Amino acid sequence: MTSTTTSRRSALWAPDRRFVTLALFLLVTLAAFEGMSLGTALPTIVADLHGESMYSWPFVAFLAASVVGTVLSGRISDRWGPVPALVVGPLLFLAGLVIAGVAQTMVVLLVGRVLQGVGSGAQVVALYVMIAQVYPERDRPAAFGVLSAAWVIPSLVGPTVAGLLTQHLSWRWVFLSLAPLVAVGVLMLTPVLRQLGIRRDSSGGDERWWLLPLAAVGAAAGLASLTWAAQHPSLGSAGVAAVALAVLVPALRHLLPAGTLVGRPGLPMTILSRGLIAGVFFSVEAYVPLTLSSVHGFSPAMAGLPLTLGSLGWSAASMWQARREGDPQVRIRNGFLLVAVAAVGIVVIAPDWGPPWAVVPLWLVAGAGMGLAMPSISVRTISLSADGEQGANSAALQVCDMLGSACLIGLGGALIGALASTAHPTAAVIPFDLLMAGVALLGAVLVSRK
Repeated sequence: MTSTTTSRRSALWAPDRRFVTLALFLLVTLAAFEGMSLGTALPTIVADLHGESMYSWPFVAFLAASVVGTVLSGRISDRWGPVPALVVGPLLFLAGLVIAGVAQTMVVLLVGRVLQGVGSGAQVVALYVMIAQVYPERDRPAAFGVLSAAWVIPSLVGPTVAGLLTQHLSWRWVFLSLAPLVAVGVLMLTPVLRQLGIRRDSSGGDERWWLLPLAAVGAAAGLASLTWAAQHPSLGSAGVAAVALAVLVPALRHLLPAGTLVGRPGLPMTILSRGLIAGVFFSVEAYVPLTLSSVHGFSPAMAGLPLTLGSLGWSAASMWQARREGDPQVRIRNGFLLVAVAAVGIVVIAPDWGPPWAVVPLWLVAGAGMGLAMPSISVRTISLSADGEQGANSAALQVCDMLGSACLIGLGGALIGALASTAHPTAAVIPFDLLMAGVALLGAVLVSRK
């Protein structure tokens, strides 16, 4: 076991892969830091730019643009390899950081967020494809473990650093301080990008290729509308959600492998499992700080602490699985089971008589479940994908992730609006967490099928 662990670790840091691994870590860390920091700086940003009525749109614009970047990057990577998207994606992200950092109006800020979303979506899919091309199959779990580990530092210090920058310098440095480091990441990738080159596609492509960007835009619009409707519960927003679903479902038929939405065993179920486990984890997590602050009187800083602990559990489990051989399908199932246990356990902190300290071990367990499942889902997806489909299937993973999170977080918001309130959320949090535990158990059963 020791020799296997040593060889797998050294494969990441071998001379011909050292800069690739560092660049993977740096680019994902920067994107994660930006994502973790925005929430802290946003109240100051909207006040400074007089955009209070558009508070949610920096999130929505990024999410919608990410769908487009993800889908187009998948198609480009399958036809010409990951190099074009790995050049254009980080550069768009960098441009978005600069534009957002110098914005004088909310409209300009949103333009920057759109560029960041397209760039981030394009980048992550191309990184998946590059991992498949650069790292041997047995070393891919470790490479995907690096992607998970890249979220640890932003989770720990991102909100705090963003708060300090906003308070003592300017919110603009939340964006501008990252731009030079993105350029460094691109430069570190340059040698391997030259080595990979641009693949010449002589297949002629799909005659209906033009449907893909339309489907991407439709999915982006549908997902953005669902997110908006979830954040503004009312009878009118229910109509918006219905229209969004009418647009989203046909779009997904062109963006996901056949059988994904019904959980067909194999690749479709693997991709669906990403949406299910991400949706359960992030939707339960979204209402943990609300429960701790509204029910138990925690300060905002203390209410957000379990989210950091979850990130630590995620990273630890991800690094553990990266250093040991194992069946990805079994690890995905075990990840679902751990998240289900945590979701059931979180129910005990929802009443005012419940022990709030229980959230600490429970959310460490939930994070560990994600650390087991998420890299394993990526590894299994790549291994089940043909050479010309790795980009499209990696894009499908990201689309499922965003869709599952948006829908289930929205469901939680709808339950709070119907059964409780943000001041007294217990009556909604208990049935919602139990429902999410049921979804996780269903995912464990479905993913176990051969």
